[in-house]
Amino acid sequence: MNYRDKVAFIAGGTTGINFGIANAFAAAGAKVAVLSRKQENVDTAVEALKAHGGEVLGFAADVRDADAVSAALAQAAETLGPIDALVSGAAGNFLAPADKLSPNAFKTVVDIDLLGTFNVLRSAHPYLRKPGAAVVNITAPQAWLPTVYQVHACAAKAGVDQVTRTCALEWGPVGIRVNGIAPGPIADTEGMRRLAPTPEATQALVASVPVRRYGTIQEIAKAALWLCSEDAGYVTGVILPVDGGWSLAGSGAMSAAMSG
Repeated sequence: MNYRDKVAFIAGGTTGINFGIANAFAAAGAKVAVLSRKQENVDTAVEALKAHGGEVLGFAADVRDADAVSAALAQAAETLGPIDALVSGAAGNFLAPADKLSPNAFKTVVDIDLLGTFNVLRSAHPYLRKPGAAVVNITAPQAWLPTVYQVHACAAKAGVDQVTRTCALEWGPVGIRVNGIAPGPIADTEGMRRLAPTPEATQALVASVPVRRYGTIQEIAKAALWLCSEDAGYVTGVILPVDGGWSLAGSGAMSAAMSG
C-alpha cells in the first residue's frame, strides 16, 4: 500500500508489534512519528525508521501523562502535517492470579492500556485529518474472553474496545474511522516472553491456536495498514482479531494455555 505524503503517529511504536507497524508505514512511504516512554528505545527506533528515507520524529513520553502526549502530538502535527493514521498500542501485561494481584499492579495495567489509549485519542483529535483519518487501537482477545491470571488485562482491554466503539460513533460524522486489532499469540514480542516464558508454555499456547503457530509482527502490521487505507473506508467500530482463530476456542482453551 502507498502511504506517500501521509502522516502516521504510533504510540508505543518503538518495540515489538508497535515498532513493526511503524516500520510498515515508513516502508510504505509515510512520514512517521513514534512515542514511547524510554528515550533509548525512541532513539533506536527513529534511526531504524530513517533507513526508509522518509521524515521521522520520536518522542519520549508516558501515555499516562496526558500533557506530555498532547505536546508530542501537537509538535508532530506542526512538523509533519495533519495525522492520517493514528495507532495507539502502548500496553503492559503479566500473569498474576486475581487474589494475589496488588491494587497498584491492577491500576498500572489499566492506566497504561485504557487511560493511555484515551489520552492518545483525545490528545490526537485536534490534529487528525478531517475527513480521512483512521485510528487503530491495539487490544487483545482477553477483552471479550475471561482468562485466568489476566483480570487486569481483561478489564483494561475491554475498556479499550468500548473506547474504540464509542469514538467510532462520535467521530464518524467528521470523517474519522476508529477500529481495533486484537492480536493473538505473536512471535518475538515481550508479551509472549511474559505469557509463555518456558518451552512447555510455548508448546501449550501454540497447541491452543487452530492454525498451530504463532502469528508474526508483519501480519499485524499489514492489518493496520489495511484498516488505515482507503480500501477499508467503510469499516469503523470493528475489533479485528488477527489471532489464527485463537479466540474461537473460547475462554476455557485460552485459560488452559495461559496456566499450562
